[in-house]
Amino acid sequence: MPLARLARETDVGLRTLERWHARYRADGYAGLETASRADTGSRRLRPDLVHLIEGLALSKPRPAIATIHRKVTGICAARRWPVPSYSVVWDIVRTLDPGMVTLALEGAASYRDKHELVLRRQAELPNAMWQSDHTMLDILVVGTDGKPARPWLTTILDDCSRAVCGYTVFLGAPSAMAETI
Repeated sequence: MPLARLARETDVGLRTLERWHARYRADGYAGLETASRADTGSRRLRPDLVHLIEGLALSKPRPAIATIHRKVTGICAARRWPVPSYSVVWDIVRTLDPGMVTLALEGAASYRDKHELVLRRQAELPNAMWQSDHTMLDILVVGTDGKPARPWLTTILDDCSRAVCGYTVFLGAPSAMAETI
């Protein structure tokens, strides 16, 4: 079938059909696959414009995307920069790191609660919480049996002030029963 007749019957442009036919002759069915763009996932915005959009999105209280787009449009017009589309602004705001958004909008305490890997409690007042730690010392002492042994050091710290509340040095293995400081 001639390509001109096929173009009339299918409402596909003649030049498009010629291009498809040439790609089919060169590479077969593989030539008809849609090629991905080389610039997929990248933006052609100025880096300072991206930083501006991110800064506006992280301001407190968090503005709507439409508000951010309006402000960016005004700034771009004043500086004679190309204006990004609403979807580009939305994509920049959407791809912000959730931890950074939490830190900027909700504060450090909320960030610690949501994003730290280890839950760390911290006392607000002295003597509200104590912490204990054991470590084997790098010294040798003569034990009760006359043989050299390495002693253990156990310390008790006040969590708020980080002051040492108590300590003991002993030869037995640390346990909850042996901690009579």
